[in-house]
This record gives sequence, C-alpha cells and structure tokens, in this order.
Amino acid sequence: MSEQPSEAGGASGSPAASDTPADAKPTEPTPAKQASPAATEPPATPAYLHAQRQRAQGAQQTWQPGQPWRPPAKGPGATAKLRPASPPLIPPAVLWAALATAVLSALLLGDGLGVNLLIVAVPAALAAAFAARAAGRRLRPWTAAWAVGGLALLVVPALRDAGWPTFLAVVSAFALGSLALHGSRTWIGVLLGSVGTLDSVVPGARWGWRGVRERADGSRGRWGTAVRTTAVALGLLVVFGTLFAGADAAFADLLGRLTPDVSIVDGPLRTFLFVVGLLGALAAARTAAAPVRWDGLTVKPGKPRGRTEWALPLIVLNLLFAAFITLQLVVLLGGYDKVREQTGLDHAEYARQGFWQLLWATLLTLLVIALALRWAPRGSGRDRTLVRAVLGTLCVLTLVVVASALRRMDLYVDEYGLTRLRISVAAMELWLGVVFVLILAAGVFGARFLPRAIAVSAGAAVLAFGLISPDAVVAEQNVQRFRDDRTSIDLDYLKDLSADAVPALDTLPEPQRSCALRVIQRELHTSDSPWYATSWGEARAREILREHPAATDRDTCYGLGTDGVREGGRGGYEQDHDDYDPY
Repeated sequence: MSEQPSEAGGASGSPAASDTPADAKPTEPTPAKQASPAATEPPATPAYLHAQRQRAQGAQQTWQPGQPWRPPAKGPGATAKLRPASPPLIPPAVLWAALATAVLSALLLGDGLGVNLLIVAVPAALAAAFAARAAGRRLRPWTAAWAVGGLALLVVPALRDAGWPTFLAVVSAFALGSLALHGSRTWIGVLLGSVGTLDSVVPGARWGWRGVRERADGSRGRWGTAVRTTAVALGLLVVFGTLFAGADAAFADLLGRLTPDVSIVDGPLRTFLFVVGLLGALAAARTAAAPVRWDGLTVKPGKPRGRTEWALPLIVLNLLFAAFITLQLVVLLGGYDKVREQTGLDHAEYARQGFWQLLWATLLTLLVIALALRWAPRGSGRDRTLVRAVLGTLCVLTLVVVASALRRMDLYVDEYGLTRLRISVAAMELWLGVVFVLILAAGVFGARFLPRAIAVSAGAAVLAFGLISPDAVVAEQNVQRFRDDRTSIDLDYLKDLSADAVPALDTLPEPQRSCALRVIQRELHTSDSPWYATSWGEARAREILREHPAATDRDTCYGLGTDGVREGGRGGYEQDHDDYDPY
C-alpha cells in the first residue's frame, strides 16, 4: 500500500505524512463534525444580493497559492458589487416585442419624427414590462411615474413641428425611461440611472441571442410553423390589397398613405434603424430584468466644520443678497429715473444688462448650497437648526433674485420682442425657481425624495415647454406688439420659425402676412412626409395655407426688408438686428 500525502502536507510531502504507519486505519468523522442539513441550504437572500456577496468574496483572493510565477488573477471590476445576477432566460414575449420594435423602427423612423416615436416606444415598453415580470420585479409608484412621464414626453414630437422642443422632449423621455427601469433614488443613482440603459446594450444583445439559440434548439417545429404562418398572412395581404387598390382609387389612396414607402435606396438606413430598434428594446428589457444598482455608489461626506467657520461666509453672502434685493425693490417700485440719471441706461437696456448675471448667480447659488451641505456641522440638533436657518434664508433670497431676473426679461421683451433664446432662458430661470422651492421643502420635510422630485420637475418643465409651443408663443407676442403700435415687426426673424407659428402669423395684415409665411409655405410644399412623421402643428399649417396661401410677390417683401436670406443676396440692404439673440 503506497503512501498518500495528507491534505496538510500537500504535494510536497511533509514529515507528518511520512510518520504515518502504513497499516493505520483511516479515522471516521465524528458526528459532531458532520454538517447538518440546514447548514448546507443556500442563504435566504435575493439572487442579486447573493451574487454580490460571491463577487465580494472572490475579490479577496487574487493570488493563486502554489503558483508564484503566474500573474495575480484579475478581480472583479469596481462596479461588480452593483451588478445583480444574470437574469433568467429571455421570455418569448420579450423576443416578440423586441422584434416588433425593430420592425417598426425600420419602417417608421426613416421619414422624420412624429407620432411614430410613440408607436415605436409602445412595444419597447412592453418588452421591458414582460422582462421585469419574469424576473419577479414589482411595479412601484415611482417606476410608474417615470414610465408615464417618458411616454408623455413623446407626445411633443407628435404635436409640434419645431425641432428644438422635440429634441429636448426625446432626450428627457430617454432619461425618464431609463430611470423607470433602474428605480434609482439617490443623487448618484438618479444621475447615472438616467443614462444607465446604455450600459445594457451589449449584455442585452448577448442575452437575446442566447435565448433565441436555446429556444430554437428545442422548438424547431414551432419556429417553422410561425414562419409559415407569417409568410401566408403577408402573401394574402399583398395579393388582396393589390386587387382592392386597383379596384377603388379611394382605397388605393388610403392604402398608400397608411403603408410606409420603402425603397431599395433606403435599404442601409432601414437596416441601421432595425438594428438600433432591436438593440434598444433588448437593452431596455435586460435592464428591467437585472438593473445595475447605481444607488450602491456613495460619496463620502465631507469633514464637518465648526459653526463659526461654516456659517460666517454664508451669512455674509446672505447680507450681500439682501442688499442687492433692496436695491431691486427700489427700482421695481419706480426708481428708473434715478437709475437713468446715474447710468444713462433706459429700463430695457438696464434689464438686458443684468439678466445673464442674475442667471449665473442663481446657478452658482445651487453649487454653494451643495458644497455647504457637504461640510455642514451635523453633531447636534442645534447644528441642524443652524444649517436650516442659514441655507433656508439663502434659498428665499435667491427666489427674489429669480423673480428680479424674470422681471428684467419681461421688460426687455416688451421693448424688443420675444425670441426663441429669450423664451428658453426665461423658462430655465423659472425652473430654477422651482428647484429652490423643492430645496426649501426638503429642509422642512426631509431630503429623501429631493433627487427624484427635481428629476420629475425637470421632465415636467420640458413637457410643459413643448406643449405650449414656443414658436407659436414667439409669433403671437410679436404679432400682438405689431397690432398695438403698428410701427415695426421683425419679419426677417419670424419667417424662419416652424410651422407651429402659422396660426399666429396668419392673423397679420397684408402684405406682412404673406411675407412672413412665404418661406414656411415653400418648405411645406417641398416636403412629403407620411402621416406618422407629420406633426399636428404641420398638418394644421398645411390646412391654413391651403385655404389662404401666401400670395405676395418677392418684390413687395424685398421692399419690406424681409426677403433675400434664403433666395439670394440682399442687394446692399441690411436690417438692424439685436445682437443679444444669436437665433
């Protein structure tokens, strides 16, 4: 009987192993050392927490004993503890919903943006919902709020023709949809969770491919049945649809409007949109089934400062705000004559000079509050009372600064008219005021919901900004100013607005009406967007111009100084513009 090395000696053969008699009988384990059945059961913890513990334990062993010539084993990444276990096999409902998203993306998104974005988003949302239900996730109130807000933002492209509100709405819809999939609640979680779906693009593609491959191996007969059924249905639609279209011109026109115009020339674009739609739906479903826990990332709080060291700079800042606000109240109550005497500026120039400075002051105040909270004293109840009093006073004073900035913009708009830039920065300043109100509320009721509340307010602000139709508001305000004084109107600027401005510009007298609508009418005539890529604003503008087309000739508009930007040179004519607005 040959000697066997013991576990203590290993492969090197220790003395303890050589002293063991050859005829010694192996000792049987005592009952006290035998593991009980309960000890072998897995811990009753969620799957993603169990996976995180396993990764953490694996990170502690990066060097392989007995093999010093090999490099250390690569441990898990910095975000390993944030990633849950792999989701279960992708359900068939998720695969079909992702395929529907890809097909609709290829067919509808190549002709522009309109209601087609909302149509494509519906099967993508269903894919995420099916995946979350299969993974055992429950629908929570904040998740429902994020999802409803994201879908509501996609209504803006269906209603408005202007590109800039549409861009803001689409980006915000993606952010809210990503938050709905992650369910984040902290500052870092909300910031990273708004773009966290991008992290699941590659894992989602692998997850979908693995599910298709495994299901195809065990159900080839069912896949063949599905393919044959789909082919027969499409064949019947093509044959009988062609016959009915040839039999009735009205049906042919309806069928042509409803059917996407797909050509070989658009093949690369349609293929790209198919891939984007498929990857996007799979990434959303993968995130819904196994989201990254971005809330696990934390920022170490700063070292608390003493009361005097922390409060004195902020009290000085509050006094400076109070002095500025006192002067603003004097000006707002009728002190423009004194201001004009000292500065030589009228009220419009005075308002223009200070708006941007007040906007930056508002933004910097948010940074000051964030840094102050990081190093705030927090040892006792008196410390918390001091923090609330000092920062609460600063927030109230900043709200007065926000009101002053908005008042300055209102005075400037009354003098020079409303533009896209002016309405945009005014809307941003108004939203910043809402943020300070939320900070005040958090100081009273607690800051648990503050990150999510600010994210909701941002989404609501973008939605409201798109629904009010900023181009229409700009046109209405300038038309009203022209009606009041009949002295001037910047037709050279108004004619470059989107089709959303047509109802307001249609109320102008001639020849100003036709000169303001000439460019928009030409663009609408040259575009042939299908119904799903046509906004409600564009459809309404087409109807108005069809009933009352712009008929003024170019010479008349040139005499008014409103033509020549897109159709040729100005012949030496230059209109005075306000360099305050780059649009």
